[in-house]
Parts: sequence; structure tokens; C-alpha cells
Amino acid sequence: MAKAEYIISLIKAHFNNENEHFLTLALQIAAYEAKKWHNITASEIKKIVDSFQTRNFRIKNKVLPNELNWLIIESTPTSNLADLIAPKNIIEKIKRIVYEYSLRNKLYSNNLKNRRKILLTGHPWTWKTFTASIISSELRLPLHTILMEKLVTKYMWETSMKLRQVFDLIKQRPGVYLFDEFDAIWGERSRDNDVWEMRRVLNSFLQFLEHDDSESIIIAITNNPNLLDQALFRRFDDVIGYNLPTDEEKLSLLRNYLWRYSKKLDFKKILPVINWLSHAEVTLACMDAIKETILNEDIEMNDQIVMRNIEDRNLAYHHKR
Repeated sequence: MAKAEYIISLIKAHFNNENEHFLTLALQIAAYEAKKWHNITASEIKKIVDSFQTRNFRIKNKVLPNELNWLIIESTPTSNLADLIAPKNIIEKIKRIVYEYSLRNKLYSNNLKNRRKILLTGHPWTWKTFTASIISSELRLPLHTILMEKLVTKYMWETSMKLRQVFDLIKQRPGVYLFDEFDAIWGERSRDNDVWEMRRVLNSFLQFLEHDDSESIIIAITNNPNLLDQALFRRFDDVIGYNLPTDEEKLSLLRNYLWRYSKKLDFKKILPVINWLSHAEVTLACMDAIKETILNEDIEMNDQIVMRNIEDRNLAYHHKR
């Protein structure tokens, strides 16, 4: 885009109250200036944008109501999309969620809505929760994690009341709202064999979800999609499936965490030892190897240390397979 077109688009975004689009264009202008080696100008634009986003984020991030502060954990993630090692199709879907949110006013003006009700499914510890943190950080919205074990009680009326309070907050305060291990609504009730009551709570959730017209992003996570009724899937704007890391992703994880500690590691030799570990489990194994090297100053990071710590993780999680 030529510089004049940037300015025209910037003015349009301002008068259309498209704040996110305005900020996106401002950063694009900064990148344009940086390519022209106008580093001072580019730096100044980025400082102004960062200052506004930080101030705006603090305004949104107010104290939770007393009746919900024990049910919801509020946080301010700082990770970005570049930190996520995942297949290209998952990265593209996340980019689309962020992009549509930033231009949601343009969609509204055309009687369309941005993707904002997202279901993440798949194997445990494959960075589904991390994805929610990244979306929160990329959008500069606070992350609210709903504690499912406190939301679901043996009294269905009480659970429904809590759900209503949560969805009232979703509407009142824009943010990213995460229902982690959402299948707990099914699991908790099935233990009591109270299937009909459980379905009533699940239906309440579906109704709240379907009628929600807030500006918040709602993310539900399940490790067991087979437990959920297909009617639930239809209530979401997008469903993203996660799998165990591919060999390419395993190599990326090893390089990202271990390369700075030793340039002599043979990652392809280490690769076969990883077996069925998830993204998070590979990361923990790398952290174990790093800590072992730091605490034993006489030992240099090597293939054996890394493989031993990976084997320890394999043994620790073997009972789950």
C-alpha cells in the first residue's frame, strides 16, 4: 500500500470509530517507515501505539465483582503468536480470529459478525490453553479463566445461576473468556448418573452461548470432544483441533529452547526419544535439561542430558497412554 493510501485509510478508520483498524494501520505505517530506514519516525509511532494500548488495557482490566472473584482468574498474558509452534492451519485460524476482531466494526456495518465463539479440541497439553493466552495478548484484552470445578456443583440451579452471572460479565466487560476443560459439565454430572439434570445445565450453557451478542471472545476447551453432543459444535463460530506435535514441530521446540545453551546438540538424534510427548511435555523436558545444566556448572549441555530428561517425562506420563 502506498503512503498516501495509508493516510486515507487512517482517516477513514478514525471517523468510522474503527479503533483497532486505526491502530493496525498505524503499525503498518511504522513498518513502512522502518523499511525506508526512517527508524526514528517508526519508533515514535510504535511508542504512541504501545502507550495507548497499555492505557486502554488497564482501563478494561478492572476488579472483578465480589460474587465472581473466586470463580474466575483474571490475567494479562504477554505471549504472542510467534511463540506458538503449531501446524500452519491452526496458525491461520488464530490469525483470522484476531484479524476479524480488529475489523469487527466493518463486519457489523455489513450485517456480519466476527468469529468470537471458539471451541478448541484435542489431545491434552497441546497448547490449547496457551492459544487462549495468545489471542488475549494479541487483542490486548484481559483473559478470564472460568474455574469449571467451582462452576459445576451438585445443585443444578446453583450451577445455572453461576453461568448466568458469568455471561452477564461477558456482556458487561469485553475480554477473552476461557472455559477450560469444558467437558467437566458432562463429567461432573455423569458421576452422579443424573443425566437429565446434566443435560439441563448443558442446554443452559448452549442457550447463553447462542444468545450472547457481546464483544468478548468466548473460548471453550475440551480434551474429549466425543463426550459432547454435536449440537454444541454448531453453536461455535470456529472449531480448532489440536494433535500431538509432528517431527518438525518437535525439532522446532528443541531448537527454540536448547539452541542457546549448546550449539553441539544433535536434535535429529534426540528426536526419536520424544515418542508421544505433547508440546507442553517436550517443553518441560527441555526446562529440566536446562535447569540440570545450570545447577551443575561443571556439566555442559549435551545429547545425553536432554534424552535422559525426555525419558523421565516419557515414564512420568506413560500411564496416561
